Parts: sequence; C-alpha cells; structure tokens
Amino acid sequence: MTDPQTLIESLESNIADAIYGKEQAVRMCLVALLAGEHVLLEDVPGVGKTLMAKAIAKSVSGEFSRIQFTPDLLPSDIVGSSVYNSNDGSFRFNRGPIFANIVLADEINRTPPRTQSALLEAMSDQQISADGETYELPSPFMVVATQNPFEFEGTYPLPESQLDRFLIRISLGYPSRDDERRVLENHRERRPIESLQPAVSAEQVVTLQQAVRNVAIESSIHDYLLDIVHATRNSDELHVGVSTRAAISVTRAAQALAIISGRNFVIPDDIKQLAVPALSHRVIAKGFFHGGQREAIERVVRRIVDTVAIPA
Repeated sequence: MTDPQTLIESLESNIADAIYGKEQAVRMCLVALLAGEHVLLEDVPGVGKTLMAKAIAKSVSGEFSRIQFTPDLLPSDIVGSSVYNSNDGSFRFNRGPIFANIVLADEINRTPPRTQSALLEAMSDQQISADGETYELPSPFMVVATQNPFEFEGTYPLPESQLDRFLIRISLGYPSRDDERRVLENHRERRPIESLQPAVSAEQVVTLQQAVRNVAIESSIHDYLLDIVHATRNSDELHVGVSTRAAISVTRAAQALAIISGRNFVIPDDIKQLAVPALSHRVIAKGFFHGGQREAIERVVRRIVDTVAIPA
C-alpha cells in the first residue's frame, strides 16, 4: 500500500492546483473527507465554493453528483423514487443523485426544510430509506454544501439538526491580489479544473479513513475537548452549547488533522485549530438568530477556547 502521507500530500496538492491560495480551506475539507463527514461552504457568490467541491470530486476517482437546490425540489429528486413496471406489476427503485461518493448540494438553503431533511439520514448513517427499504450509500460518501449567508429572499435557514450534521463550516473569502491575478491568467484558454486528474482512488480514501481511526488520542485530549464543550454549555453568551454528536465529530476530525499533519497522535493544537470551524455553527448565541452574525458567534467560541487551559 502507498504510504498514507504520500496519498494525502498528493490529494492536497491536486486540489490546490485548481484552488489558488486557499490552503487552509483545502485542508479543512480534507479533514472532513478523511473523517468521513461533511462540509458547509458559506460565502458570497463567485469565490470558488462550487469549484472547491468539484476539485475534491475530480481528485478522487469516485462518482460525483451535483444537486442544484431550488424551492420546487422534492425529496424524491434527491434520494430517488419507485417506478411501476407494467410488465410484471412490480416497483423498481430508481436511485437519485445522492448515490455518489461526493455530492455537491449547491445553494442548500434555497429549498424548503422538508427537502433539506432528505439529506439527514444520508449524512448521519450513510444510508437512505424509501418505500420501507433501506439502501446503503457508497463509500466514501461526502456532502459538500454551499450557501450564500447574505441572501434572505427565497431562502430557508438550515435547522439546527441539519447544521449539526456538518463537521465543518468554512468561508473561502476573497483571494489575495496575486492569487486573483493567477486565476485571471490561467483562465485565458480553459479552466484548470477541466484538466484535473484523480490523485487517489475511492478505495484509497476508504483506507485513509480507516487509518484515521487508529490515530492515538490520550485521555487528557478528551478532557481538553470536554472542557471546551462544557464551557459552551455554561457560557453566558450562548443559549445552546455544543452537542455530544459535535464532540464525537471533533474527536474524529482531530485524528484526521493529525494524520494530515504527518502524526499518528493528536495534540491539543489539533483541537484548538478545529474548534471554531467545527463548533461555531452548532451553537446559538444570545441576541442573534441562529446562523446570523457569524463573525460574532465565532468570536464567542474563540474566546471560550482561549479561556480553557491547554493540557501539559
């Protein structure tokens, strides 16, 4: 088997060939992929959210599907539906676009909650239920969702149960002037994403996900994470703190970040680095509606993390 570090470096470098100057965002997406979880890209239009999802998908030689979320989208448009066969009087289940390794849920907040909820079972259990039957989704399976935080007309804010299924919420931000110049220069003839080739196979990603589970994590690291979790629940600035599901997810994310960093053990800095992108969308601050004033909520989480003692 190819060394895990070699595979990770190849995958990270391949994605960076299409996404300029966003090394930290690329790394956070890889953390979610290797942890077997999902990413919410929240930013203004035109900064590369969809491009990021496509770059991840093209770097893994698996199946990719894009679902454009609209107000008239139905749950069956995502998971699939049963079709009657008049020849033998039976029903055949036609699988929807959710049956892919990398699923781009584009503008996820433009569809009503009933349709958004079609993703819940898939993201939580890597399966979907339809007509009394359960269907397993392929491995690896990752949802990369995008949304614009500044549009409110015709949008439906993601409910807490949906947000809690995303391991990480990140913003790409505007590129630097030099990176933006590279974008303009490299788009003269064709987009770099068009020539991107797979760096790893789907099977190799599954192997890396299994390796993540073997990364050592000491009890002192668990206690450090729990100190942060309980501090969010007891904070005077928050209505709702971090869930147990979130704590489990951050543990797996820290193991993934460790292996990406070339270590087989988790250190406190892994938890600290992941705290804001992995926890800020899972809490509700006092004085703000859920999902509003993102920067303010992230500052609250960052202050909490800074007050928690780091284990020696």
